[in-house]
Amino acid sequence: MLVEQIMNTSVPSLTPDHTINDALKLLKEKKIRHLPIINDKRQVLGVVTDRDLKDATPSTLQNVSDPEIYNRTLEEIMTKNPITGHPLDFVEETASIFYDNRIGCLPIVSHGKLVGMITESDLLYKFIELTGVHQPGSQIEIRVPNKPGVLFDVSKVFHDQKVNVLSVLVYPDKDHSDYKILVLRVKTINPLELIKSIRAEGYEVLWPNHPGLGL
Repeated sequence: MLVEQIMNTSVPSLTPDHTINDALKLLKEKKIRHLPIINDKRQVLGVVTDRDLKDATPSTLQNVSDPEIYNRTLEEIMTKNPITGHPLDFVEETASIFYDNRIGCLPIVSHGKLVGMITESDLLYKFIELTGVHQPGSQIEIRVPNKPGVLFDVSKVFHDQKVNVLSVLVYPDKDHSDYKILVLRVKTINPLELIKSIRAEGYEVLWPNHPGLGL
């Protein structure tokens, strides 16, 4: 999946000459937490976040009424030359950029101009959507040998049981390097018969695995 498929293309922005007060009003109006700072050519010069604004303004517990604090320009507090992404970047690689750099937003730039923005919340929602957890169903975790064709073999069980698979994730098995963990979201509320069939094929079902379920 590409960044252009999940990025927000209607992005509120300000210029370095705008004030802290301008930014506070815009964040409140749009109910957002991040603002790209651009010039008249839509080139990204910086980023201002709600955290930057909180750090630059007095706490509500402080008795400070100096209006000049709110008239400071964003150029004074913005993060300059921020990391940016491209619409054709892969979402998975972009998520790694967020994690490695501990950032909360990423301006998306094409041909030197701002064309969109993605945030931590955008990535989290996309993960939820891709894993299918927002749809009714059940999760099954299976330990399988790390060899070619094993996913196809397991999928035949789902086909025979006429169960629709909503999503599949593959994780390394920390305890057994020769195995992988398949995490499948399936469109059934009662997966008992499916689990029995999976076990009948010789695969180990790690979840669900409660005695009370008759498994």
